[in-house]
Amino acid sequence: MQAIAISGFGGPEVFHAIELPDPIVGDGQVIIDVRATSVNPIDQKIRSGFVPAITPAFPAVLHADVAGIVSAVGPGVTHLKEGDAVWGCAGGFKGLPSGALADRMLTDARLVGLKPASLNFQEAAALPLVGLTSWLSLVDRAQVQRGQRVLIHAGTGGVGHVGVQLAKALGAEVHTTVSSDHKASICRQLGADHTIFYTRENPEEYVHSATQGQGYDVVFDTVGGDNLDASFAAARVGGTVVNIAARSTHDLSPMHAKSLTLHVVFLVSLIGNPDRRGLILERLNGLAEMVESGQLKPLIDPAVFEIQDVADAHAYRDGGETIGKVVLIR
Repeated sequence: MQAIAISGFGGPEVFHAIELPDPIVGDGQVIIDVRATSVNPIDQKIRSGFVPAITPAFPAVLHADVAGIVSAVGPGVTHLKEGDAVWGCAGGFKGLPSGALADRMLTDARLVGLKPASLNFQEAAALPLVGLTSWLSLVDRAQVQRGQRVLIHAGTGGVGHVGVQLAKALGAEVHTTVSSDHKASICRQLGADHTIFYTRENPEEYVHSATQGQGYDVVFDTVGGDNLDASFAAARVGGTVVNIAARSTHDLSPMHAKSLTLHVVFLVSLIGNPDRRGLILERLNGLAEMVESGQLKPLIDPAVFEIQDVADAHAYRDGGETIGKVVLIR
C-alpha cells in the first residue's frame, strides 16, 4: 500500500511517499480504509521534532484523526464489523501500529467508533482529537455545571470551537476570546454568549467588563505559553483552569493566591496507554451522540487538501491563519 511518511524532522517538505506492506489485523485490532484525516498541532509538532518522545520509528506515518471504512476486524472486536463507517483518534504516535496518512490504517479497535451518520467523512475526520480533548477537559476534569461562567480561549481554533459547543451543551454561560469580528461572528453561531477581543483588552480588563470583576468558574486554555498566566488572571477565586499545552515555565503564585485548581490534559498519553483506551471509545460514542442531537458540528477551514498533498496542508496550517480544522480527503 502507499503511505506518506517522514524519515527525519523538519518542515512540511520532509513528507514523502513510500510503499509499505499491507497490514495484517491482529487480536483487538481493525484495519480502516482511510477516506479522510485532519491536521492537528500535535502532528505538526511531531513532524518538526518538538516531541521526539512520542514520534513513531522512521519512516514514520503520522496523523491521529481518521475517518473511513473498516476492511478487516480482528478476534475479540465486537463493536465493529467489516463495512462499518468509522471515525477515531487512532495512531500516528509511538506505540501504535500506524498513522492515517496511508491507504489503510491498522489500529486498536478501542480507539475507533461508528461514525455519526449525519457527518460525511471529511466532517468526521475533523472532530475526534479535538472532541476528545474538549470532553476530557470540560466534562471529566473541570466537571462544568449548568449556570457556570466558562471562558474558552481561542474559540475558532480546533479544540476551542468544540469547547464552545460542549460547554454550551452542558448549560454554561460561555465566553470566548477571538481576534477579529469574523471570528466573533463564528463563535456566536457556535453558541458563545459573549466574545472577547484579547488584542484590545487584557485579562483584568475583560474580567471587569464581562464578569463584573468576579472572574470565571472555569477557564479552558487551548493556547498555552503566556496564555496560562492570562488564564490564572481570568479565573475567579476557587476556580478551575484546564490547560492542553503546558510545556512552559510559570510563576504559580497567582494560582496560589486564588486557590485555583489546575488540570493538564494530554490526549496522547491516554491513547498511548492500553489500559485507558476503553475510555477513548466511551468518549467517542458520547461525542457521536452530541453530533446526532445537533449539539456539535465541526468547523472546517475552507482550504481542503488531498491526502497526497499533506505537505501543502501542513505548510498552510503552519501559517497560523486557519479557522477550525484543516482536513485532507482521498
